[in-house]
Amino acid sequence: MNPIPVPARGALRPRRRSRRLMVGDVAVGGDAPVSVQSMTTTPTADVDATLRQIAELTAAGCDIVRVAVPSQDDADALPRITARSNLPVVADIHFQPRYVFAAIDAGCAAVRVNPGNIKRFDDKIGEIARAAADARVPIRIGVNAGSLDPRLLAKHGGVTPEALVESALWECSLFEEHGYGDLKIAVKHHDPLVVIAANRLLAELCDYPLHLGVTEAGPAFQGSIKSAVAMGILLGEGIGDTIRVSLSADPVEQVKAGIQILASLGLRPRRLEIVSCPGCGRLQVDIHRLAAQVEAAFDGFPEPLRVAVMGCVVNGPGEAREADLGVSSGNGKGQIFVRGEVVKTVPEELIVETLLEEAMRLTGVDPEEL
Repeated sequence: MNPIPVPARGALRPRRRSRRLMVGDVAVGGDAPVSVQSMTTTPTADVDATLRQIAELTAAGCDIVRVAVPSQDDADALPRITARSNLPVVADIHFQPRYVFAAIDAGCAAVRVNPGNIKRFDDKIGEIARAAADARVPIRIGVNAGSLDPRLLAKHGGVTPEALVESALWECSLFEEHGYGDLKIAVKHHDPLVVIAANRLLAELCDYPLHLGVTEAGPAFQGSIKSAVAMGILLGEGIGDTIRVSLSADPVEQVKAGIQILASLGLRPRRLEIVSCPGCGRLQVDIHRLAAQVEAAFDGFPEPLRVAVMGCVVNGPGEAREADLGVSSGNGKGQIFVRGEVVKTVPEELIVETLLEEAMRLTGVDPEEL
């Protein structure tokens, strides 16, 4: 089956042209597709647990994974993780320069460092730059509001977009002084408006690839909305090369949200898309329950599909005809549409089962794959 077509990108501005670098086998920047990242929540030293979570992220469609390295035990675990991970592994390093060298030696695809603790790295920048260049390992400059250098806080009167940008570009300049430019930048804040302003400014001032994210975005509902607002605006303006949706939720949910943001902008082919009505007084079916049942039944369906779940005759038939398959419900029954044609009418209790059967028939998916 042909995948659901990606909508025309007429509403999006041309992509900002950034320098291109490789995070393992994933290209970031230039004309490479926008990639989706997440971060493990397991202790990195627990190799088996970390690899299980990386496998779950891989299955969800993640492109790049980051792991925290706050201790020597975590650093010692990196060679075993990189050797068995299906995703490029980025080591998240704070305070201890020796872990940067350990990560590079362990085969990590990239290293993240933070300007907020750059004092610990000052006398090691040249050595880090040489080691990273020799191993062809890019470095991510990650700036967060919570760890901004006090000098910049004083200069700018607080955590402003300008302060975040100055911090990032200052650290980049330290590496550039040693001839190392394989850098990407992430400036994050809990406020989407600050994230938008900071990344707009970065886009004007440099050509480094930009990693987008709203940090400490919150629980799944709130965090997804805040992230979608910031990333949607920036990506719509052609700004951004890789993203992470930082939710207080399972990392797999971060990946799903990131993929959905890109798909909604036409920057990634859609997977499963449920088109369902919000509900009104015309409803003759519990549309919220039915839509949730359909979504659950199709979770993990291996082929991209647009499925319409509609609850009355006003918009139902028209929306169902526009989808790959769909149902227009009412009076205890459902009309099942496949590619715009009504194929059968079934009792309400058989709607979900019938939609799944028709989806498998349409795509050729074997029930054993589900």
